[in-house]
Amino acid sequence: MILPIYIYGQPVLKKVAEDIPTDYPNMQQLIADMFDTLDDSGGIGLAAPQIGKSIRLSVIDLDVISDDLPEYKGFRKAFINPHIVEYDETNTDTQEEGCLSLPGLHENVTRPTRIRVQWKDEQWQDHDEWIEGYLARVMQHEFDHLDGHVFIEKISPLRKQLIKNKLRAMLHGKYKCSYRTKAAVR
Repeated sequence: MILPIYIYGQPVLKKVAEDIPTDYPNMQQLIADMFDTLDDSGGIGLAAPQIGKSIRLSVIDLDVISDDLPEYKGFRKAFINPHIVEYDETNTDTQEEGCLSLPGLHENVTRPTRIRVQWKDEQWQDHDEWIEGYLARVMQHEFDHLDGHVFIEKISPLRKQLIKNKLRAMLHGKYKCSYRTKAAVR
């Protein structure tokens, strides 16, 4: 089922999400719905707060960019209770990011290129890995949502000033996108 994506200004996007217990109801269906929503929106990652649920769950599909980055062919995973436990600040990279919850906005964001992440997979198996490259960027972006943050918090004050009218318009439900949304009309 395709779910509406919550837009900037929705309170759930500012909350720190809770870890999910193993008996969370209909977890597999929720993951399937999140992937359906991600596919419909044309994104590569989606965090549960973006569909109105303050739980630590993200889905990432990098197969859609595998023509440009062949190492991600077939990469389509759910991350349950993910936590970034260490950032390797040795190398950083600046790239343009966008977000399904901030339609039409794209800004340059600097992030570490290597992070250590702990999470559970769909079978509740534990993982503890160092992640590098583009996947590290996507994980940081998605897992920021789980900590109540959006990517525009990482841009310069000048850039924030330049986009404030677009953000204000979003808060009033004035934006365009091709997928289902739930605006934070004020």
